[in-house]
Amino acid sequence: MINFKLSRIRQHFTQNALHDVRGEVRKELSRFDGQIKAGSNIAIAVGSRGIDELELVVAETIEYVKRKEASPFIVPAMGSHGGATADGQMAILKDYGITEKRVGAPVRASMEVVEIPHEGVPNPLYMDKLAYESDGILMINRIKPHTDFRGKYESGLVKMAVIGLGKEKGANAIHKYGVYGLSELLPPASGKIFSTRKILGGIALIENAYDRMMRVKALLADEIPAQEPELLELARKNQPKFPVDNFDVLILDRMGKNISGVGIDTNIIGRLKIHGHPEPAGPTIKAILVTDLSDESHGNATGVGLADVITKKLLDKIDYHVTYTNIVTSSFLERGKLPVVADTDLKAFEIACRSCGYIKPGEERIIRAKDTLHLDELYVSKRILREIQEKTDIEIVESDVDLMDLNGNFTAFN
Repeated sequence: MINFKLSRIRQHFTQNALHDVRGEVRKELSRFDGQIKAGSNIAIAVGSRGIDELELVVAETIEYVKRKEASPFIVPAMGSHGGATADGQMAILKDYGITEKRVGAPVRASMEVVEIPHEGVPNPLYMDKLAYESDGILMINRIKPHTDFRGKYESGLVKMAVIGLGKEKGANAIHKYGVYGLSELLPPASGKIFSTRKILGGIALIENAYDRMMRVKALLADEIPAQEPELLELARKNQPKFPVDNFDVLILDRMGKNISGVGIDTNIIGRLKIHGHPEPAGPTIKAILVTDLSDESHGNATGVGLADVITKKLLDKIDYHVTYTNIVTSSFLERGKLPVVADTDLKAFEIACRSCGYIKPGEERIIRAKDTLHLDELYVSKRILREIQEKTDIEIVESDVDLMDLNGNFTAFN
């Protein structure tokens, strides 16, 4: 058994979070002046991910629409998430503080859609019926690198317009074509959606390496196709990363839909697991161990197949209906397959280490992280610590910490 003592380090990423998110949102919302008519019904499209300050952004958008003497309401724009049910999608939004009581406008959820003309695009197009029947739609979403593909548009407003607002039918129509559908069909499909003039614009949100809001940009519908790629590149440059590119075991205390769309961010771990598509160049990790599923996931363990070992604690939290609805819609079945399951964290760790083959004692390359969204605080083994201790952006907080309790489980991540 490896002597399980790791050192706690702190990575210092660029500090570029907005100091006044509310003020920035209000300033950007003024770009929609003239777009919203008094007496109109405006649908506010909101997605399902754990976005920094999302409740504030939504509440400010609703207040802005009300000042224009219009009536706002919220629609979940999250494709097939929430088990592809209206109640499931409302529950997800509630977890993020998006309720009428909290943000000042009703949430109207339905899986009913209207089909959009799609001449010249092979896949059928759909839009949430409630949103379509409104007098205009404002989208709110984070721009970031996607966990499934590389393209001109990845996670963001364009994808929300086609897949998020398309509900289960829209998501299925694109995912039917696999990665090709996501990377190649999104641009022309979004062009058809925007041509309906139902979408007035969107609020693009960019987060930094600390998962904090660093940019808010309001875009009119006609501006989204040209400006979203620039915001995507900004987001890509501000992603967090591990301090080394090659190690033996990665321990993640949790995975979940509020952490990444696929539970474990593939951009961070260097694993894609999509049949027929090459794996990323790095980082290279021999074994990934995940010990828990976040409560905010509502049992959705999409991405569990990216791990090699999980605990029974995680297994017992999986809602297979919700998970498989998401997995089957995406068509990326590898990500839904169960890894080896261990009764305790200690047993899971031993299995992960054993899978790496023989490693000379003291030379183990191990990193423990809370999840793939928070990489500023990490625990690392002695071998890795020796490599990084001279880096100016690394701070050694505590050395040789015993992280296993008497019951064979990891102590809380501090």
